[in-house]
Amino acid sequence: MRTHTRNSDSAAHVHKGSALLDPLHRWATATSSPMTAPVGRTGGQIGAADVEGIRAVTAMYRDVDNRHGGALSRKAVVAQLNDAVSLLDTCTYTEATGRELLSAVADLGSVAGWMSFDAGHHSSAQELFITSLHAATEAGDKALGAHILQCMARQMSHLERYEDALALVDLAQYGARRRLSPATASMLASLEARFQAILGNLTDSEAAAGRAEDVFTGIVPGNEPTHMAFFDTAELSATIGVAHQISARHSQGTDRTRRAEAGVRLIQQALEARPNHRVRSKAFDHLALARTHLTVGELEGAHQETIHALELFGTINSRRVGDRLTELHDEALPYATSAPAIDLRERIAHAVM
Repeated sequence: MRTHTRNSDSAAHVHKGSALLDPLHRWATATSSPMTAPVGRTGGQIGAADVEGIRAVTAMYRDVDNRHGGALSRKAVVAQLNDAVSLLDTCTYTEATGRELLSAVADLGSVAGWMSFDAGHHSSAQELFITSLHAATEAGDKALGAHILQCMARQMSHLERYEDALALVDLAQYGARRRLSPATASMLASLEARFQAILGNLTDSEAAAGRAEDVFTGIVPGNEPTHMAFFDTAELSATIGVAHQISARHSQGTDRTRRAEAGVRLIQQALEARPNHRVRSKAFDHLALARTHLTVGELEGAHQETIHALELFGTINSRRVGDRLTELHDEALPYATSAPAIDLRERIAHAVM
């Protein structure tokens, strides 16, 4: 069976700990400076229509990523990003247009980083995220910077660098504190709940989940930045549901059952609310349900949800989903003498080759 990407050569070259976090702390206090494109460039004049073109390309690749995973189009979006960066270096533009161009390039770069992460190219993904964060900083777009930091936090969590993941969320919350929209604030709090649960801080996890749900009620449709379109009711429910599922693993007796039941309820709500094009997210939801069932020894439920996840996995190209399946395969080992667990593990081993 294919090994987890956290054990790959690419993951080994990812910056971690202070090597990652110390340089990023400058982002929290950085301010944008006046910018002008030198006169005499030969690339022509950039206007609002050109910036909107980049944003349209970004939206298209986000949709492709949601439907099919990051591996298939990763090289294409990186090529598009290189073309967009060349506009910054070769064209002329006003200061206002230049800031919008930087912001658009940063957002496209975040998609390129995310698709690279999904494809298991961890070091490339981190480089793209950091470059995009610099562009967002130059643009003065703190909200987009916070979004990029949460992408980096998810990658660190995937690589089992949980304290780094939580530190990145803290940095995003602090650095963009005056620019956080309700959706961004809710998203960061829900991730905080998840990472606190992983670290065993269950009281802090519950408090963060409560903040996420409270702030979410303040979202005004149409007032959120386009990069936050993914954070809807389904995403909130899934993220907090996973936090409950993780908390259940740290609990015993009736407390474990209560947390697991809360996780199942929320993740099922997420599945019901997911738009059809969020194929990979649905696969993650089914996997989260399988892991929650497994936590309380409900092997038939875990088996059934694994089958659903594998059906979706067969339609996308995502190393992240493959990694999560590998984790489930390992977690089912203590039950390997039961028929549902035996079949679950065999199905995963066959699919993740």
